[in-house]
Amino acid sequence: MSNYLAFPAPAKLNLELRVVGRREDGYHLLDTDFVFIDRADTVELALRDDGAVVLDNPIAGVPAEADLTVRAARLLKEASGSALGVNIRLTKRIPMGGGLGGGSSDAATVLVALNRLWGCGLDREALMQLGVQLGADVPVFIFGRAARAQGIGERLNEIKVPEAWYVVLKPPVNVPTADIFKNFAQRVLTGKTGFSIIRVLQTTQQKQNDLQSVVCEMYPVVNEALNDLAQYGSPLMTGSGSCVFLECRSQSQANKIFEAVSRKFDGFVAKGLQAHPLFDKV
Repeated sequence: MSNYLAFPAPAKLNLELRVVGRREDGYHLLDTDFVFIDRADTVELALRDDGAVVLDNPIAGVPAEADLTVRAARLLKEASGSALGVNIRLTKRIPMGGGLGGGSSDAATVLVALNRLWGCGLDREALMQLGVQLGADVPVFIFGRAARAQGIGERLNEIKVPEAWYVVLKPPVNVPTADIFKNFAQRVLTGKTGFSIIRVLQTTQQKQNDLQSVVCEMYPVVNEALNDLAQYGSPLMTGSGSCVFLECRSQSQANKIFEAVSRKFDGFVAKGLQAHPLFDKV
């Protein structure tokens, strides 16, 4: 077995998230803006010549067969016909169950890195088509640029984001995405909420996350974290939660705010990225 090579798998934030409809198969249609941040997991890969895909350090409670990195490697093997295998080792720095896309990012990094290491030769579009089979957030990490995503997350267009630092807090709850969308759908049916059909210009309306009120009702501690950050600006929840964030214009401002709010909540300060660290590797 060859030596391990290390690759970054950055987290993402949803700077805006609107639920604009629902498909017949139950998937919700979204209109969301993604930005990557420099908080990242590390994916280490060591090539094997026997074709086996092995996760060296499975996450507690998650069978290796179900891990997105293993599924990504096997999907690429099937699509490319590669006879090679890989050992995968994960170092997790992105909180799980927080809406930061850690699992999706890990899977995307495996697809991008192994595509090169195995010599598969798939282009970015082909890798994105594989990625969407693993999860709606996987394609944006392969797309590799800050992006507006539509559909179930597969229709992507690059956006320019201003340089920013983010205070990110992780309330002490893991939020199951499926439950949040189910609750949101029930609200639509009962008329308590509705789909955001039209995106208003961001200059005239505060950015919003349509899932935020659902999560705050189910998990009051998420609302508590938002209220703490609201003393310093206009915070938002990312994805389906539970993490919340506040955009800052400087690292020093972000550090000062984090120092004040971190006495109660775990979290970190991260810089926004216009491009994925592996963008040029596809």
